[in-house]
Amino acid sequence: MSSSTPSSSSSSLPQFHVHPHSAHIHNVPPIQPAGESSVALEEEEEHDYESLPVGSGWAVNMAAGAMAGISEHAAIFPVDSIKTRMQVLPSLNPILTPLGVGPSSATASAATSASASASTSAARAAAPQLNTIMQHVRSISTTEGLRSLWRGVASVILGAGPAHAAHFGMYEFVREISGGRGEGWAGVAGTALAGAAATISSDALMNPFDVIKQRMQIRNSPHRTVLSCARTVYAREGLAAFYVSYPTTLTMSVPFTAVQFSAYESLKTLLNPDGSYSPITHCTAGGIAGGLAAAVTTPLDVAKTLLQTRGSNSDPRIRAAKSMGEALRIIRDRDGWRGLRRGMLPRVLTVAPSTAISWMSYEFFKVLIRQNGHLPESGQAV
Repeated sequence: MSSSTPSSSSSSLPQFHVHPHSAHIHNVPPIQPAGESSVALEEEEEHDYESLPVGSGWAVNMAAGAMAGISEHAAIFPVDSIKTRMQVLPSLNPILTPLGVGPSSATASAATSASASASTSAARAAAPQLNTIMQHVRSISTTEGLRSLWRGVASVILGAGPAHAAHFGMYEFVREISGGRGEGWAGVAGTALAGAAATISSDALMNPFDVIKQRMQIRNSPHRTVLSCARTVYAREGLAAFYVSYPTTLTMSVPFTAVQFSAYESLKTLLNPDGSYSPITHCTAGGIAGGLAAAVTTPLDVAKTLLQTRGSNSDPRIRAAKSMGEALRIIRDRDGWRGLRRGMLPRVLTVAPSTAISWMSYEFFKVLIRQNGHLPESGQAV
């Protein structure tokens, strides 16, 4: 004989069943160990998206970095084009044309060199000086069309993917092994070292694409495609032209990245102490950190622009410049010390939203990939 005492209205309550040789209790919640709450048990199953073992997130970091880099450069490219034009000295004029479109013969060129020089001087004297962002925008819209602000974007898209993949992959790896996740100055030093290592690797990939981009961005550039520009630069100046600015780029980018990454991690911790996924935090911290780093390194960026556009210049001294020191002296001699601040405002306006987009995209894609395509939600522990 058996008896049972369940209630139809309380099926969720524990039920006690008696059988001839046994008794069973059903619907009883599992017993938790003393001192442990359900929240603690759930947290044991969670994995912080920034605390995976060394090397386990390399593919994730690189994929997220590639997508972040493309998003960053494509969105801010028109402002970057204006920044490049503002940093070019007034005496610079593009005189080179793509291969096959040059003068008909060397004799004709020599015969007309005097008159061409006079015409160039007159054009320089008559050319208006463009010193502000809006002046450049108005000039571009009336003479070349606003579409020219996007000229060269294909170059950065081609280079940004692999360069940013290497950048973020190297950053996360070096940050792990150097103690960059620690507290205090040791953590700051580890993060700065990781940022510097990331820059050295990514700039080696990106520098040739950056040279092509700036050759296409300058006023009245004869280049219309990435391939034609690359062929012309290689034929006229050799392979070294793609890396003549690499030492300057590193000199600028290493302190830039060290400042940016250190400021970003510090601001992120300050604004979001619990470390949960927070797009607003990533965007704000990334923008402030990038703007600060951009302002500090503007003089070196002006020198880099001079070196990367020297082949499209009629000035013998500029065409012969091969180092950052020479570039800085030319800028000082031609434009004074204020020349070292050329393009600071558009550079900050370019870099601040650029790094904000980059960090927000990077953190988003990092979570998205680690969650197998499930969209992250603000405030969640992932």
